[in-house]
Amino acid sequence: MPRTRQFALPFAHQPSFAAPDFLPAPSNEAALAWLERTAGWPGLRLAIWGDAGCGKTHLLHLWARRTGAVLWSGPALAGLPVLPAQGGIAIDDADAAADETALLHLLNAAAEAGLPVLLAGRDPPSRWPVRLPDLASRLRAMQAVSILRPDESLLRSILARLLAERQLAVPEAVQDWLLLRLPRDAAAMSEAAARLDRAALAGGSSITRQLAAAVLSDMAGGENDLYEDSVSEDGGRPAAPSLL
Repeated sequence: MPRTRQFALPFAHQPSFAAPDFLPAPSNEAALAWLERTAGWPGLRLAIWGDAGCGKTHLLHLWARRTGAVLWSGPALAGLPVLPAQGGIAIDDADAAADETALLHLLNAAAEAGLPVLLAGRDPPSRWPVRLPDLASRLRAMQAVSILRPDESLLRSILARLLAERQLAVPEAVQDWLLLRLPRDAAAMSEAAARLDRAALAGGSSITRQLAAAVLSDMAGGENDLYEDSVSEDGGRPAAPSLL
């Protein structure tokens, strides 16, 4: 009897931002240390920056929950929002704020009110392409701390957590195979987990190395030579495909 093909429903995956789900590592220990001492931020302002998927949003949620701060999105920032009476303000994707005047007014108003402000972006604030001179000067003066690229141990933990969040049963051997071939960043791990989830649901099958190879081949645009079973001749990892 032929297998009935299943269709993946468009349910958005909701990542967990709970404290136990954050993975401390050498790459984020500096950011964690700064978030523990809000009162010591110069001018009560701090920016954390790093690649997509490195944990910035998770850290903003943890800090906002611990301090009672509000959490806003940079692209949605407009005008002058009503400031909270206490706690502080966290702004995710602050480097993508379209309304520079709103961000400038917010920084000024928060300073007058004595409220700490935590910003997150892909690059340090001094490199954000802002046009307002007053905003640029405030961003250049802001303390900034980077989240470094994850090491191998953290990448393994990130992939395992992402798969578990989606309730995907992936054999350890398949996870090892994926780790040998995926780009070395958290965003690639997240993309792979999402695609594996959709592929397994659509095909009504378990996640095997064959399914994983098909998913990675699709991610890399069909560059199948990147998915040879062996590592490179010199014993190192094969070149990682770009997702850009």
